[in-house]
Amino acid sequence: MIGPPAGVRVYLAAGVTDMRKGFDGLAALVQHRLKRDPFGGAVYAFRGKRGDLVKLLWWDGQGLCLFAKRLERGRFTWPATAEGVAVLSAAQLSMLLEGVEWRHPIRTAQPSLAW
Repeated sequence: MIGPPAGVRVYLAAGVTDMRKGFDGLAALVQHRLKRDPFGGAVYAFRGKRGDLVKLLWWDGQGLCLFAKRLERGRFTWPATAEGVAVLSAAQLSMLLEGVEWRHPIRTAQPSLAW
């Protein structure tokens, strides 16, 4: 998969987004609602009303890239607030796209005794 470089900033748009929007509509949301530059190289994530579809908008230096993912079962974990933006790490974005609870991931237990 073609994707953003490691260390890229990821912004999650809180609330519901009209998933009929494409490149221009989502870039306008980034500028007006999130008050950010859609051409700055960051990744912007948007979720629809049903919660099973997410779109990512990213400027790769030459043009806008638009990625979409729909879960066949379940919903993407999203902030409860209707306004604002959440900042994610690349690892949290990866968990989000896998359908994992990225806010409180369950880590495997550390061994307490060496064999």
